[in-house]
Amino acid sequence: MSTPDALTIGDLVAQTAITVGSRHEARWLCEVATGLDGPDLEQAAHDPATERMIAHLEAMLARYRSGEPIQYVLGRWGFRTLDLAIDRRVLIPRPETELVAGVAIELAAGVPAPRRVADLGTGSGAIGLSLAAELPLDGTTVWITDADAGALAVARSNLAGLGRPARNVRVAEGSWFDALPRDERFDLIVSNPPYVAEGSPDLEPSVHEWEPGEALFAGPNGLDSIELLVGGAPAHLRQGGWLVLEIGAGQGAAVRALLDRAGYADLQIRPDPAGHDRVAIARFGGVA
Repeated sequence: MSTPDALTIGDLVAQTAITVGSRHEARWLCEVATGLDGPDLEQAAHDPATERMIAHLEAMLARYRSGEPIQYVLGRWGFRTLDLAIDRRVLIPRPETELVAGVAIELAAGVPAPRRVADLGTGSGAIGLSLAAELPLDGTTVWITDADAGALAVARSNLAGLGRPARNVRVAEGSWFDALPRDERFDLIVSNPPYVAEGSPDLEPSVHEWEPGEALFAGPNGLDSIELLVGGAPAHLRQGGWLVLEIGAGQGAAVRALLDRAGYADLQIRPDPAGHDRVAIARFGGVA
């Protein structure tokens, strides 16, 4: 790069776009490096870049060149209405999971207040905090849980930036249902559990290398965590409560069979925009 005295913020964006081959990614990187978002970055195009900005950008570019996903390099990523802090302790939020969150929000919104919902294995808090942000402020309680203390620390940092809806969120550490209060029943339980089969050849190398394995892999067929959730949810759902799960492509028939054997009603397997199995929906017992 040019020397700091000669380099403008506009130059930073232009040179970074050449380096990474993407104008969009260059803007994202420069926004983080300069602390300027959106229009502010454009308005400052002719301002001089400081040594601190350049050093921050070069450090991020070094990580990017090493193959680290852009989301981790940026340290944040958008999910529905939220701007989430993320790092390697949690999965990168994906559009497929936004679909799962949308289903959960739609179903929970149809429940009269007071409504109680839980996001198990919350990771960054993407689903649970979206529930809190998008459901009515009054009459909503959202539990977010994770067995991993590091992941829960990320979720707590995102909770701190949620604003008024944060008052409706309860955070608990523990494995799946162990983190929930034993005497409370929920109107909806949602989870994006591990669902990748160990040794799966379909997993992208960058995902395997950079994202947390404990949030990805679930036994020889990828169904271990899903089976546990299907079996354990009835003890924590009210009569007529919903279970919503993100599942892997091609797991629809197996998950439907698990839900059917466990006695759930109103079973649905919904596809993602690519047509792959993605969301399993089921109701516990009859309508309350």
